[in-house]
Amino acid sequence: MGHRRPGNRPGRVAVLSVHTSPLEQPGTGDAGGMNVYIVETAVRMARRGVPVEIFTRATSSEQPPVAELAPGVLVRHVAAGPFEGLGKQDLPSQLCAFTAGVLRAEARQEPGWYGVVHSHYWLSGQVGWLARDRWGVPLVHSAHTLARVKNAALAEGDTPEPMVRVIGEDQVVAEADRLVANTEAEARQLVELCGADPLRTVAVPPGVDLDRFQPGDRLASRAALGLAPDAVVLAFVGRIQPLKAPDVLLRAAAELLHRDPSLRDRLVVLIVGGPSGSGLTEPTSLHRLADSLGITDVMRFLPPQGEGLADVYRAADVVAVPSHNESFGLVALEAQACGTPVVAARVGGLPVAVADGRSGLLVPGHGSGQWADALARVALAPRRRDELALGAVVHAREFSWDRTTDALLDTYAGAADEFTARMRRSALAGIVDA
Repeated sequence: MGHRRPGNRPGRVAVLSVHTSPLEQPGTGDAGGMNVYIVETAVRMARRGVPVEIFTRATSSEQPPVAELAPGVLVRHVAAGPFEGLGKQDLPSQLCAFTAGVLRAEARQEPGWYGVVHSHYWLSGQVGWLARDRWGVPLVHSAHTLARVKNAALAEGDTPEPMVRVIGEDQVVAEADRLVANTEAEARQLVELCGADPLRTVAVPPGVDLDRFQPGDRLASRAALGLAPDAVVLAFVGRIQPLKAPDVLLRAAAELLHRDPSLRDRLVVLIVGGPSGSGLTEPTSLHRLADSLGITDVMRFLPPQGEGLADVYRAADVVAVPSHNESFGLVALEAQACGTPVVAARVGGLPVAVADGRSGLLVPGHGSGQWADALARVALAPRRRDELALGAVVHAREFSWDRTTDALLDTYAGAADEFTARMRRSALAGIVDA
């Protein structure tokens, strides 16, 4: 990418996040890495003098129409459908109402109020497509996950994404002025599976808050969580749903105990998060699985963590990310920034987020035996764990939200240049035809 010229910065960015609010706590419901991404980049854009307004669906009558997330960053709650009891699968029916709310907000401002639209997830892309045409500004879109990729790697018993989403994603891909992928692999998927224009598709890796997530006193973190100093702690952080595969960690833990029953006195399996997606239909499924595996005594369940999240990472010997599909995996970066090695599935963007053999280990499947092997090679081998811990910190420092934000602003500038040039060509063509 070329160097961004200050004059090309958008005056104001309209960020669309229909199905989840940046004000929600990541780790439960539909709030996850995308929420973190939106918040971290919006705050940093505002610090660079580019104000951001985030549009999201109102889910409570107590939410104000407009809330300040940070100086220069506003969250606009748009009324679209009932406040509660509306799942993500029901939201396509509310896109017309949401779009009307977005367009009305802009209509109250001076012409040219927004310089670019950045939509996140396909539902937002549908709204962004219309806003782009109405406002005459470029549309930048981040898919975050793709239905075709997700359906190709479904967990057992999980529900495939519907055709309405597949079609909706293809439409947004065809219309967007820029597509932002998390990795080169995701960019290739957009091109090969969705027909994206390679020249309009860019890879911008997410970052990590290196001030918040950094190495610390592991014993102090364990004390804060009530964990024994000599415990062997295996942690999972994220939404509890089949896609994220926390069951893989439980089955691997059971296998470790089968191999070495004496480990039971020290083993702790820490699950941090809340039910989400198809996991909402069976919110106690992990508890039942633990009981059936005979490992209830080593389990610890915690709700999604705010400020205490860094302590969770530091307290763990290893953080497991066994997802069946992951566009990137912010949890992996956050854990490594805290000096904790990661054992992750070799899927999606995780081979970028985790440096195999240097900051953690990648597992090619989801079998309990192979996961038990990988976890043991880290958590039960102190010297190897310490080596990976050092590599984890070094690897995480290659990523930062400042770098991500600068790359996004570059992307906005390039999209704006091409959009303006295209509009001029269209206008000239109209004059010639006349």
